[in-house]
Amino acid sequence: MTRETDDLLQQFASDNYAGICPEAWDAMERANRGHATAYGDDVWTARAANQFRQLFECECEVFLVFNGTAANSLALASLCQSYHGVICCDASHVETDECGAPEFFSNGSKLLVAQGVDGKLTPASIHELATKRQDIHFPKPRVVTITEPTETGRVYTVGEVKAISAACKEHGLLLHMDAARFANACASLRCSPAELSWKSGVDVLCFGGTKNGMAVGEAVLFFDKGLATDFDYRCKQAGQLASKMRFLSAPWVGMLESGAWLSNARHANQCALYFAERVARIGNVQVVSAVEANTVFLNTSDQILESLRGRGWRFYTFIGGAARIMFAWDTDLKRVDALLGDLEECACAASSVAPVM
Repeated sequence: MTRETDDLLQQFASDNYAGICPEAWDAMERANRGHATAYGDDVWTARAANQFRQLFECECEVFLVFNGTAANSLALASLCQSYHGVICCDASHVETDECGAPEFFSNGSKLLVAQGVDGKLTPASIHELATKRQDIHFPKPRVVTITEPTETGRVYTVGEVKAISAACKEHGLLLHMDAARFANACASLRCSPAELSWKSGVDVLCFGGTKNGMAVGEAVLFFDKGLATDFDYRCKQAGQLASKMRFLSAPWVGMLESGAWLSNARHANQCALYFAERVARIGNVQVVSAVEANTVFLNTSDQILESLRGRGWRFYTFIGGAARIMFAWDTDLKRVDALLGDLEECACAASSVAPVM
């Protein structure tokens, strides 16, 4: 088997591996017919913004950027001065996977890291960090950011977001939601985007499109328009203003108008549950925590994991050593069954090997 052929096989290391869903692809094809005004002054960008406002049931300000790192970092930078602090969980995406970009784009705002509970930030930890030091020698807390769903695959409920928002208001803090898989959270909780965002007290939301079935593209939504002042200039300066913006906007139109944003997430979540339920029947392999979105974490021996890799399967073990298995909009259950079959064979083979005395 060639490397090219191997790359065509569906893998479960990341939902970033998946291609572009038909609804996004078709919208891009339609946007490619003829010319359109540049730099976002086009009908596709206006249409996408209006779709977001309908979906979220409010007149939010909408900005489109290329990727999640830019979305999160520029959003946080717009809320902070360089002397401010951003309260986050120790397992939050901005802390573990943004390469210092939030600090870079804010010219020095410091991440104030709290120990989370299963990857979640708590109101108590917000209170602790907000009151820990209030002298001029320490960064002034300004924003709280939460990752929805978390890096550990858990979902903040509407009630939990409201409790965090209440803690923010108590200390005069803004609330940012890093939501690369926001659709998966909505599908899991069976709630509306409005309920999980501004109605629960979120001030700024980064809505992920890439992991939901698009090629590239994230949306930054400001529910308080005053916070969005000059954000367009910030995007331009950071290289996030697309000259042919319609190709960032059109896929959103296809996703939002068709409802694919939600159906894609539902499918990915259902595949994760399907996989987890069947893994429970395999010896020497355990699902680490509750499956609430499109992620399953497996705890098993290094021998079994290496055997799986030897059979061509790809996955990451960067969070606590557990194997992360991700499901996407295009996950094929036949391929899931193939992974389950290999996992069971590897587990059986490992249990039959006599221990070395």
